[in-house]
Amino acid sequence: MTAKEILTKLVSYDVLSTQNNLELVNWIGNYINSLGVEVTYIYNKDKTQASLHCRIGPEVDGGVILSGHTDVVPVKGQPWNTNPFKLTEIEGKLYGRGACDMKGYLACFLSVLPVMIESKLKRPIYFAISYDEEIGCLRAPELAAHMNSYYIEQPKYAIIGEPSMLQPIVGQKGILYVKTEVNGSQGHSSRIEKEVSAIHESTRLILWLENKMKELAALTQNDKFLPPYSTLHVGKFNGGIATNVVAAKAVFEWDVRSIPEDKIEDILNDFETYCEELENEKQQLFPDFKIVITKLHPIVPGLLTSEKSSIVGFMNKVIENKKLGYVAYATEAGQFAEAGFESIICGPGSIEQAHRANEFVSVKQLDLCVKMIENIVKELSK
Repeated sequence: MTAKEILTKLVSYDVLSTQNNLELVNWIGNYINSLGVEVTYIYNKDKTQASLHCRIGPEVDGGVILSGHTDVVPVKGQPWNTNPFKLTEIEGKLYGRGACDMKGYLACFLSVLPVMIESKLKRPIYFAISYDEEIGCLRAPELAAHMNSYYIEQPKYAIIGEPSMLQPIVGQKGILYVKTEVNGSQGHSSRIEKEVSAIHESTRLILWLENKMKELAALTQNDKFLPPYSTLHVGKFNGGIATNVVAAKAVFEWDVRSIPEDKIEDILNDFETYCEELENEKQQLFPDFKIVITKLHPIVPGLLTSEKSSIVGFMNKVIENKKLGYVAYATEAGQFAEAGFESIICGPGSIEQAHRANEFVSVKQLDLCVKMIENIVKELSK
């Protein structure tokens, strides 16, 4: 099957994060099995979702992992011009949810599988396909760990195919999503000086986050990233029941995206310390005042692969674009790096198309990605 034919099939599966992905992952596994390659599945507790991995080539050290995820973000409320789950080609662009992020990459390396099998690989190629990436890169750590324990040999490189226009990306920011719940008192708004408004106190916390970002920017910057400092951003807020009622409850969700020089744990600890101070102050007026902080997923580590690392030299042999890049969005690359693999981000399509209506990947980008993977096969056959 061609990359476009495989992508047509992959896009047709409407699999969002947390949803049952077995039909999709079984189709991928059966396709790989049909060409004589053994597949290993890693199921969740309920066996409603699974990651998979496989090896093509000899059991020797120094192989390359090609990694991507199966889940996509929702389309509800987005103004699509085509059916998002039916791949549609218009003027050299392939439209569909996940076409760019990141089923296009999966389709490319799956289409090259017959070439891998027929080649006399001296070093192996591995496929590593995860799920629940879009809600915090939840499954990559267990996938990478499983591969480390499953194979007797040690893979060397991991190429995570998030859309980068096939530019090699050696740096990404770390990320964490956080929910903060504030419990205040409730009463008539005319008595605001006697009450503790959950909304008012939430604004103090949000202002602290903004000031913390300014503080971090003043202390440390890394010009490789845009913006060149760690950011904190509040994306959701909910609270209050009426204009004239002091709000008893408020909830807001925020994220932190850190440059490698800053530690997310330190930022979160500083926020927690401020929350404790605010609790102690406001409990003098309302003893049940409380702030609850919940991490919505484990901290996703950043990526900082040395520009002089051997994976950069390897990528220079297989792609045309040799200009190294750094990104602010999160991927599974940092997690594969923590598992011991030299990691890089390089995939077809532009991140500008990800998560939006009328998402697309160009046919040209798919063709170039297929060529890159074919070049990887040639390098590993030397």
